[in-house]
Amino acid sequence: MSVTANLPIMYPVKGFTLGTACAGIKVTGRRDLVVMGFDKSATVAGVFTQNAFSAAPVQVAKKHLHAGAIQYFVVNTGNANAGMGEQGLQDALLTCQALADVTNNEITSVLPFSTGVIGEKLAVEKLINALPEAFNQLSETHWEAAAEGILTTDTVAKGASTRLELDGHWVTITGIAKGSGMIRPDMATMLAFIATDAAIDKGALQKIIKQAVDGSFNKITVDGDTSTNDACLLVATGTATAPVIDRVQHPDYPALHKAINGVFETLAKAIVLDGEGATKLINIKVDGGASDEECNAVAYTIAHSPLVKTAFFASDPNWGRILAAVGRSGVKDLNIDQIEIFLGDICLVKSGGRAEDYTEEQGQSVMSQKSISVKVDLKRGAYSTEIWTCDLSYDYVKINAEYRT
Repeated sequence: MSVTANLPIMYPVKGFTLGTACAGIKVTGRRDLVVMGFDKSATVAGVFTQNAFSAAPVQVAKKHLHAGAIQYFVVNTGNANAGMGEQGLQDALLTCQALADVTNNEITSVLPFSTGVIGEKLAVEKLINALPEAFNQLSETHWEAAAEGILTTDTVAKGASTRLELDGHWVTITGIAKGSGMIRPDMATMLAFIATDAAIDKGALQKIIKQAVDGSFNKITVDGDTSTNDACLLVATGTATAPVIDRVQHPDYPALHKAINGVFETLAKAIVLDGEGATKLINIKVDGGASDEECNAVAYTIAHSPLVKTAFFASDPNWGRILAAVGRSGVKDLNIDQIEIFLGDICLVKSGGRAEDYTEEQGQSVMSQKSISVKVDLKRGAYSTEIWTCDLSYDYVKINAEYRT
């Protein structure tokens, strides 16, 4: 697998450090272990997979996060440590204990994360042996190495970083993510770690991450599958000199919230752009719904249709596939005579059929682009939604057919 690290400027976050090592968990000689560290005074918030078969590290991380006083994350690739029952839980706890021993901390100060093949035992001995190297590499500047160290089938490292001024004080927000396949809302096969040096109260931080995830990682889909290992963590080190944001009513909350949302959205779109075998980014917007639920039903039916996705890959303006997806979305009592469907700025469907002035050449001009928008106006209410997906290519089948070889 060839990985490109074409990251933007990744501003260091004071008080947040990252280190990597080559543990040889699946492939010898590649970074596959990442440790992240911060002071126990930092606040930490997380959102995790909704898959009922959540992986052992997810279960342990949620338990430790509830206990509080988190100081370290440990991330391995090459093995998901999922579907392994009690053995998986023991291996996740062994990992946490090993890093706690290296750092002279309690086991509950460590959150574990794993990504890779499901149903195979984690090579925990290799992981533990490499922990001291990763710990010794801890630095505020190692974002790029960490971004590469958390990847699996990804072809590019994914990062985002920004700075903003709050009340005369500069604040930094920087994050990395991984994800390429098994991507579906309620998180996906994705891990994301975002840090800021802003000082944020625990309650406000949890509200920020929940809203940021709902507007970003929970608005993307590559293939409709939800992973066992998804996790998104937001850390506020509190090392900036800006005032503490202790409530959502704080005057600096809206600006910080917007900036954090921007980092999350950038990372989410990067995951879709790097969808397994993907060649195009597709934006789907549904307006005029009677509820959020029916807008989402229409959007995701379009996004998950193999026929629609393969048409995008072929640059084929086969608009009937989009129309059919809307019709089978499960929304009751649709008035098809009112619905309008657009491909870019081109109206495809109006008054129950093909728009009178639509031409195949117009559709082709849009479908040939690398970034394409689809808009559906249901004209039955004031609700709307917007999601991002990608096309479905030959390479998606090849990558997943050969995943364990």
